[in-house]
Amino acid sequence: MRCVVTGAAGFVGSHLCELLLARGDDVVGIDCFTDYYDPRCKETNLAQVLGHERFDLVRADLLNAPLAGLLDGADVVYHLAGQPGVRPSWGSEFGTYVSHNILATQVLLEAARTSGLRKLVYASSSSVYGDAECYPTAETLRPRPISPYGVTKLAGEHLCELYRKAFGLPTVSLRLFTVYGPRQRPDMAFSRLVAAGLRGSVFQLYGDGLQTRDFTYVGDVVQAMSSAARSEFTGVANIGGGSRISMNDVIEIVSELAGQPVIRRLPVQDGDVRDTAADITTAAEGFGYAPRVGLREGLAEMVAAERLAGQAVRLSA
Repeated sequence: MRCVVTGAAGFVGSHLCELLLARGDDVVGIDCFTDYYDPRCKETNLAQVLGHERFDLVRADLLNAPLAGLLDGADVVYHLAGQPGVRPSWGSEFGTYVSHNILATQVLLEAARTSGLRKLVYASSSSVYGDAECYPTAETLRPRPISPYGVTKLAGEHLCELYRKAFGLPTVSLRLFTVYGPRQRPDMAFSRLVAAGLRGSVFQLYGDGLQTRDFTYVGDVVQAMSSAARSEFTGVANIGGGSRISMNDVIEIVSELAGQPVIRRLPVQDGDVRDTAADITTAAEGFGYAPRVGLREGLAEMVAAERLAGQAVRLSA
């Protein structure tokens, strides 16, 4: 198939591009390389696909990109572009989240509605649930985001559903639960924890460590996206990893795999939820989703990748 991946240079987007190319698809990657974190990390993320004969990279903001031409002949659009991060979404930065997560999504949907797509897959977030009323949490539970970031991701979902119902655009919104794995964004907890373990440096832990998350390995996430795109399913589905565990327990595992970090405990931040856990029945029945990578195995992959990256830096110094 011909696929368009927005946010192609990001953590999940780069893994998705690799999977699609391995399956024989043609991929157009779109990314504007924002400075939310070092754009050089995003260049490194694409190292395995740049130069591939079936991969084209377009450096553009979706709000200004020639979307009609980019979507011409496309079978699937995977919409992963957006402004990440719960904690920075408050205050003066909210306008950036509105622009990248809501306005850009609407512009893309508008361009896609007459393009004859087989599927548009939108990367949503478990942040739309906020502090859920029950666990595991099913899609039928009313979303109640407690961060501006969660509000913008939910707005993107609503837009997808509007275009699906009004214009027949086949959309899937996947609510991703705490994705981790090699190349995870440097501001995310597992990335910081693994680096601190290997170096014996400080890891800042927000809260008492008893908060739990349903951690989902990036390989399982991109498999879910590809399966959803190739299925008849439309609508909203949770994508979780079946590895709900406290941060204190995660620290113990990383300490065994990488070394002991220095833990500095800080207050809970505004917008941080206490627990998450995904009911994945809809995804299992809709497109055969089943997570395959357990937490310890996935963390071991992160540790190995970080060690390899550190060796490469030392050799080039």
